Formats: sequence, C-alpha cells, structure tokens
Amino acid sequence: MPGVPPVGSCAVDTRSGRVGVVMGHEGPYLQLRPLGGGREWDCTPDAVRPATPAERLRAATAYENARSRGEVP
Repeated sequence: MPGVPPVGSCAVDTRSGRVGVVMGHEGPYLQLRPLGGGREWDCTPDAVRPATPAERLRAATAYENARSRGEVP
C-alpha cells in the first residue's frame, strides 16, 4: 500500500492520537499495537501517519512509567 507506514514502524492513529507499532495488514485495515505490547487495534490506512520522534519518545516514556508503577507487566 503506497503511503502507508511499513510493518514494524511507529505510527499515529489520527482518530485517537494513539501511537502504535504497525503489526500487519488485514483486508483494508492496518493492525497497530501499543509500544511495549498490548492489544492490537484496527485502523484504516487513511487515518494513519508516521509517528514523529517526539511522539515515539512520549509513548515509550508513558509505557515505562506505567511499568514502574506496576500497571503493566
């Protein structure tokens, strides 16, 4: 799919602002998974854009903070 972030890259779901890793493509959708793991969600390719370095850092920091508080494994 042209213009769609490749599998393994970080992307932003523009509908919700969530940052995730592109895990694959299923039919007309992309599967994104939160940094650090978790439940995947579907997103249409037109609602996805590559994440900026600042967005990737913010998401990774939020995950590490939650992990240190024991909220995620």
